[in-house]
Amino acid sequence: MTWSAFAFLMTGVVLNAGAQLLLKAGTNALGVITLTRDNWWDMLWRMGTQGHFVLGVTCYMVSLVVWIMGLSRVPVSVAYPMLSLGYVINAAAAHYLFGEVVSVTRWLGIGFIILGVWLVARN
Repeated sequence: MTWSAFAFLMTGVVLNAGAQLLLKAGTNALGVITLTRDNWWDMLWRMGTQGHFVLGVTCYMVSLVVWIMGLSRVPVSVAYPMLSLGYVINAAAAHYLFGEVVSVTRWLGIGFIILGVWLVARN
């Protein structure tokens, strides 16, 4: 894998992870989101005008473009496992940003994810 392909893929992963974190921040600001026949328009409007949601969706859109650029350079069987690194980023960021507890068992699982991505990407 070339450095440019790796850069596109990792940029896509980081943007995707960032989108998840921004969407979570948006749900923290709005509370539990439930769409019903009576409130769907109001709720979608609140989500669409909430800054974290808007930034999260923007990150998703940019990550899609960057990801496609990366996919054009490497096989999908190599690229797709790289998305798993988003778990690593999100677990650490959620711990520091939102105070979420990441247990030892989760850290062990995250270590296995990193090992698996390394094994897939090295060939």
